[in-house]
Amino acid sequence: MDMQTLYLIIPLAPLVGALLAGLFGRLIGRTGAHVVTIVGVAVSFIASVLVFQDVLAGHTYNGSVYTWMVLGDLRFEVGFLIDSLTTMMMLVVTFVSLMVHIYTIGYMRDDPGYQRFFSYISLFTFAMLMLVMSNNFLQLFFGWEAVGLVSYLLIGFWYEKETAIYANLKAFLVNRVGDFGFILGIGLVLAHFGSLDYATVFAQAPSLANNTITIWGDKAWSLMTVIGILLFIGAMGKSAQFPLHVWLPDSMEGPTPISALIHAATMVTAGIFMVARMSPLYELSDVALSFIMVIGAITALFMGFLGIVQNDIKRVVAYSTLSQLGYMTVALGASAYSVAVFHLMTHAFFKALLFLAAGSVIIAMHHNQDIRYMGGLKKYMPITWITSLIGSLALIGTPFLSGFYSKETIIEAVKLSHLPVAAWAYWAVLIGVFVTAFYSFRMYFLVFHGKERFHNAHHHDDASHGQDDHGHHGGVPHETPWVVTGPLLLLALPSLAIGYMTIEPMLYGNFFGNAITVSDRHPVMVELNQHFNGAMAYALHAFVTVPFWLAVAGVGLSAYFYLVRPDIPAALQKRFAFLHTLLVNKYWFDELYSFVFAKGARLLGAGLWRGGDRAVIDGAVNGTAHLVERFSRLVKSFQSGYIYHYAFAMLIGVFVLVSWFARLN
Repeated sequence: MDMQTLYLIIPLAPLVGALLAGLFGRLIGRTGAHVVTIVGVAVSFIASVLVFQDVLAGHTYNGSVYTWMVLGDLRFEVGFLIDSLTTMMMLVVTFVSLMVHIYTIGYMRDDPGYQRFFSYISLFTFAMLMLVMSNNFLQLFFGWEAVGLVSYLLIGFWYEKETAIYANLKAFLVNRVGDFGFILGIGLVLAHFGSLDYATVFAQAPSLANNTITIWGDKAWSLMTVIGILLFIGAMGKSAQFPLHVWLPDSMEGPTPISALIHAATMVTAGIFMVARMSPLYELSDVALSFIMVIGAITALFMGFLGIVQNDIKRVVAYSTLSQLGYMTVALGASAYSVAVFHLMTHAFFKALLFLAAGSVIIAMHHNQDIRYMGGLKKYMPITWITSLIGSLALIGTPFLSGFYSKETIIEAVKLSHLPVAAWAYWAVLIGVFVTAFYSFRMYFLVFHGKERFHNAHHHDDASHGQDDHGHHGGVPHETPWVVTGPLLLLALPSLAIGYMTIEPMLYGNFFGNAITVSDRHPVMVELNQHFNGAMAYALHAFVTVPFWLAVAGVGLSAYFYLVRPDIPAALQKRFAFLHTLLVNKYWFDELYSFVFAKGARLLGAGLWRGGDRAVIDGAVNGTAHLVERFSRLVKSFQSGYIYHYAFAMLIGVFVLVSWFARLN
């Protein structure tokens, strides 16, 4: 089989599975639905592995598959760009998706929407693959929007829950804000480069580096800066960067498997991937890079703080995702694109692991997600416990684990960056290390250690989920079935080892080759390379670095607070009531947005309705109606039914006609 056919199979296999499960779900039943979708994603994963090996052997591909339409010299087409960046993303997407598909069999076991759910997650995989495999902006945008649409369907999957409907609408609207910037950026590319094809655009970019455009007034803006920032606004929506981050924590209303798929591994990383793919454009604008770095630093630090006060097990993990996406964004701003993508990959594994482990705990707790009513689960759920520990250790950057290599390198890269905002960003990512360690292990200790607090939980089994007690005996939690724990173990392996195995080729070898462009003005990667002496030496050196001891301090403090002296956090909460309120209310962003934008839009709507609808449109429509009515009244008075009235009307009519003819002649 030739490679082109294989490229087509990769996105189409999950699509076929999604269509079969979605349209014929009743016919094929529950088992049929999970079999067709899992087979589709498995085929896609195996094909991705084959393509990956082919790319490693030096075969890249860039070509059009299907021309959608032609406008003058413009071609709108579906095409694939297969290089090392693409294949790495394809492997991550298909592998994590496969794990989530298998896990879902256990998690959604009793859900009435079983077939629909499998159809959605398979469709999501298709959309994400189309996004990463695209070789032009049109297909990128298609994948971008399709991912947004499916995430809307998935977040609101339990549509009887009002909170789920609110959350999916919020995710959809916030993403529309980002996408508006994104499509403006694509429009600018089209207007100035005359093409939507990556290769053409990237080749022309250096010649347009000094071009300026005027947006309003006479001020000239650098074309590259404007394009870069507009495209990045799209990434801010998708990758939930401040201030468009508000949708991600709320999206935890969807079932847990999609939290892992959308909010850890795939959709939120689309923005990071897109910026890395656009490196030839971003390298031409320091302003855009500085903007990216500032946004990333704010997200990395301030979203981490919010994780400290959350009590919902999934929301803690959601805030850690936000914070880690901030880290990736900071790396992009430092021109360390390969490091950002490297962290994207390691994070995908351990974050999917943490979400699925949280889901495993939720099953055992009968859908109670409050970590204040857990504790001591270690002895009941050994597999969930050990995989959670591995995920948490990887997340805080423990030497030798995957997260360490990528996170540590991001911190080093920022330190070496010559951008004016880098010093500030460096402090943000450094403090972020401590914060991450603190809230991650706060959750870990409250769930798995300490005294058992689930006996005094108000047992609220969500009737709306149609969930029964998973074969549960006398209120004692127990390990979840193998379809749940299997994926946990399979995700724990890359969380342990993938960083050690891949850091050298991905960051300092020539793995990305031409897929990522870095100009000589931003020599961060070159400088990092001078200090790198292999994965082993890097991890051993960590024990004398500041980030390592910050992480140790974070873990130590949370152990002391939540295992030894639980009275201290309670006392601090009272002492610093204002800070606690600030964090619990998420800096009041939701209130601000609903006051300014939602209320503003409603006021505008009301004004337009009064001024436009009532006064102008209704005035015109009703005025016409009154006119017709008056005329009808007049005419009606002649229709009396008396013969002499009609005779009189006929005489008058004849008289009028005759006089009219006489005048004409």
